[in-house]
Amino acid sequence: MKTNYPMTPFRRLAAGAALLACLAAPALAQNEKMTPIAIPPQPDAIVLGTGPLPGATTPESWHSQYGSTFARNVTVATLTPFLPDPAKATGAAAIVAPGGGFRTLSMNNEGWDVARALADKGVAAFVLKYRLNQTPADMDEFASSMAKMFSDGARAARSPAAQDPAVALAPQIADARAAFALVRSRARAWHVDPDRIGMVGFSAGAMLAMATALHGQDAKPAFVGDIYGPLAAVKVPADAPPLFIALAADDPLFGNAGYGLVDSWRAARRPVEFHLFEQGGHGFGMYQKTTTSTGWFDAFARWLGMHGYLARKP
Repeated sequence: MKTNYPMTPFRRLAAGAALLACLAAPALAQNEKMTPIAIPPQPDAIVLGTGPLPGATTPESWHSQYGSTFARNVTVATLTPFLPDPAKATGAAAIVAPGGGFRTLSMNNEGWDVARALADKGVAAFVLKYRLNQTPADMDEFASSMAKMFSDGARAARSPAAQDPAVALAPQIADARAAFALVRSRARAWHVDPDRIGMVGFSAGAMLAMATALHGQDAKPAFVGDIYGPLAAVKVPADAPPLFIALAADDPLFGNAGYGLVDSWRAARRPVEFHLFEQGGHGFGMYQKTTTSTGWFDAFARWLGMHGYLARKP
């Protein structure tokens, strides 16, 4: 594919957003079509107070695809708690950031299902529905707009400042910071240790998790899970948190872009674990596939246990 601009991690995410759900999905051709659905009840969702997305005119909407549920045009950020049985709660917690190219959110596969699995391990989980870039309200127009992102002509030049995650993801980082602040403010009620709150993200959500760890100021995740996000090299602070990375070698977005993030963490002598699965594509999440990528969550749970997050703090 020819282009006048470099394929940065941000650009790779934008180009991949249109195929995100297809690459993630199991073989369910009968559910391939995006079907608009009513916004589901979210009685436990807490508005984060970061305000409406500046300049947004298209309201939030949801659709189904591949037996899963997706949100888009999110203009007001929320956080939904999934608390473990008090008998097994460890005091550890995780903010969960679904992916979707900053244009949609995979709420089931990379949100609620992940949170339930963490809660089952005794880790309090909180699904972050962060604000998104606006897309057309009409579903057909939305699909067309995503397809256009693959053409050279639809790629606009980005200024150097826009490549800085602290600038490009400012609204989403603000949402993540508010999520950490909320969990810490209710730590006693939710039986959470305010010093043991981490973050796990998927694709665009992984980019947000990394941006939160590196540019989130007071957020300070205790650990970070980067699940099939871009792995470009970064400047690692001396107090960077332990990092878990999972990626499939056949990921069409990031599988062949190098592993600079791993090298950066190792060069800084900070804890990092990297799982490169032979197959799995992009967006496998909690889908049960025949590839070994399905085992990422078990590996992540063992890693959390190795770092002491699956046991109560002495």
